Amino acid sequence: MSEAVQRLGTGVDGIDKLLEGGIPEGFLVAVTGEPGCGKTIFSIHFIHQGVLDGDKCIYVTTEESRESIIKQAAQFNMDFEKAIEEGRLIVIDALMGREDRWSLNSLDMEALVSKVIEAKRRLGYGRARVAIDSLSAFWLDKPAMARRYSYYLKKVLSKWNFTILAVSQYAITTAESFGWGIEHIADGIIRFRRVLRGGELKRFVVIEKMRQTNHSRYLHEIDIRPGVGLVVLGRAQRRVEDYKLPPEVVRRILEAKRRSEDIL
Repeated sequence: MSEAVQRLGTGVDGIDKLLEGGIPEGFLVAVTGEPGCGKTIFSIHFIHQGVLDGDKCIYVTTEESRESIIKQAAQFNMDFEKAIEEGRLIVIDALMGREDRWSLNSLDMEALVSKVIEAKRRLGYGRARVAIDSLSAFWLDKPAMARRYSYYLKKVLSKWNFTILAVSQYAITTAESFGWGIEHIADGIIRFRRVLRGGELKRFVVIEKMRQTNHSRYLHEIDIRPGVGLVVLGRAQRRVEDYKLPPEVVRRILEAKRRSEDIL
């Protein structure tokens, strides 16, 4: 009889239910979507749940300061500051360019991996989880390297007992920094979406891929609530096709992807 899959809770009960209980231990999961659709808050949930579960937790921020991430967590009653003081969490700041120990002065993939390993050593032995928000920042000026960088990250950190949440940003106004580099090597893909319907912003999530998991295939509506964070409201009434990107945006994304593969 095969051993049961060990799963890590994401910190969002509704998403755990879509995943048969959570993300399989040791996976690299791509979290993709446009800005403002819930990726950072989901990453904060994932790390906070790790703190509660006794995991060694690392949050890498490339688009906000360390202080901003701590403040966001506090808005949802997640005390990152206390977790840092108690040695259960390290937030690596790759934005502000400080000279302190837990900052990166350049968006260099080898430097990132080395810093994450240094943080793991500091936190000590045991199961670990890291959220990198966002990984796509490391190849903004060289998108053709996305797959290679993602593979390098996965290969090295898998030896250190990490489960990895890798955020991939993309904007519907450009085809750059789309998440295909991560998606090709990821063990799972959680895609967030946002749309305007009748003048109201709505957010959605769909599990596009999760190995070893009989996951939900349906689009679900989500909400972000003060003091609570991300919640799953239920299965969306519209079809997935109703929320697809405009054809012109899809065309530009595919063209950029082909250019990237030609370079490789």
